[in-house]
Amino acid sequence: MIQELKQNYGQHFEKALINEILQVGTFKEIPAGYKLIDIGDYITVIPLLVSGAIKILREDRDSDELLLYYLEKGDTCSMTMSCCMGNTKSEIRAIAEMDTKLIMVPIQKMEIWTAKYKSWRNFVFESYHSRLNELMHTLDSVAFDAMDARLVNYLKGKVRISEDNVIRNTHQEIAYDLHSSRVVISRLLKKLEQMGHIELHRNYLKVLDL
Repeated sequence: MIQELKQNYGQHFEKALINEILQVGTFKEIPAGYKLIDIGDYITVIPLLVSGAIKILREDRDSDELLLYYLEKGDTCSMTMSCCMGNTKSEIRAIAEMDTKLIMVPIQKMEIWTAKYKSWRNFVFESYHSRLNELMHTLDSVAFDAMDARLVNYLKGKVRISEDNVIRNTHQEIAYDLHSSRVVISRLLKKLEQMGHIELHRNYLKVLDL
């Protein structure tokens, strides 16, 4: 845990803070598909990612999901921090996109470190800024982009995060993430295949040129 923490957060945190994280943090490995946080949960820890990726989803009134953004190594989730500070229930769902390693920090340290360490304050503010930009991008995409453009951006994001051009998600799972229907997604994927951008297989698709 020491090496991974320094490698991913050494550029953010001073040595004293790194040492405190090592003292109170819990190293955790979670498999792909694991639900780390669910809507309505009280947040008791702050996740610091050292490898892998976590997708953050929000649910509408009909219980349909929308992908908001991904967390990658070196990230934390500012929305969980907001819940920590207000002692409110989570409004997001966090699911491991792939096998992921993270360090769980008790929420009691949030306020203490914000007052004690400038590097932690900067990290928190930068996290808020990054997540806000990603949320604005998602909002713009939903409001202004056609579904085919959203699907292409979604596939590009999956390839970038996994560093693999093979995407092992069903059409229904993709539809959930994009807040669409399986029929629409299947039709658009077939169109992308006909254009030579992807290959469709029984249980996966392969990105060729997007």
